[in-house]
Amino acid sequence: MKTIFKSLVLSFIMVLAFAGWNNDENKHGGPAGIGMENGHSYVDLGLSVKWAICNVGAEKPEDYGEYYAWGETAAKDNYDWNTYKWCNGSYNTLTKYCSLSDYGAVDNKTVLIPEDDVAHVKWGGQWRMPTKAELDELHAECSWYRAIQNGVRGYLVTSKKTGFTNRSIFLPAAGCRCGTSLDGADLYGYYWSSSRNEVYNMRTCYLVFGSRCILDYDDRFFGFSVRPVCE
Repeated sequence: MKTIFKSLVLSFIMVLAFAGWNNDENKHGGPAGIGMENGHSYVDLGLSVKWAICNVGAEKPEDYGEYYAWGETAAKDNYDWNTYKWCNGSYNTLTKYCSLSDYGAVDNKTVLIPEDDVAHVKWGGQWRMPTKAELDELHAECSWYRAIQNGVRGYLVTSKKTGFTNRSIFLPAAGCRCGTSLDGADLYGYYWSSSRNEVYNMRTCYLVFGSRCILDYDDRFFGFSVRPVCE
């Protein structure tokens, strides 16, 4: 993963970019379509799954919540290969979720099972982390607007589906945990999927946004946000 803050100049440029974010998060749709699953609220965006209104560890949509390494179910103070649960200290000593022996012990698991899915472990019921396909769907079937909600920068994600265009979720730019540092908070958002890379087994799919939003792959040990989904 590239270093988030390469220089003070880069940081200043990014702050300028975010200065134009919309302070009215309700311009493109309010909290319509709210429902409840096992004590946690979701919004029905007309997609294949329903999306939680806040991150794991958060109480409000704009709260950052906790940060989790992929496949781990507890937050911690240090995020690197030496502290990652499913390896023996390096990217090529994986002990779970591996299909190539060059990366560790082969079990051919490509998607997190419920006991390693922090959304399911923390929230129960039908809650789980989104798959790569479900993140792809959210990215493609919604309009993404840079916004500020209660003083917090992020993206307002509004459905483009007919009959659901008044429905949105807010994803805060919570940054990520690397080592003992919190990087990119208020500038970038990083959200895990439950799907790993089938070629580079030490990497897993996530959604990242700053000035734009894309899906990418990165090392499992980073501490990213989790936005749950349910059926």
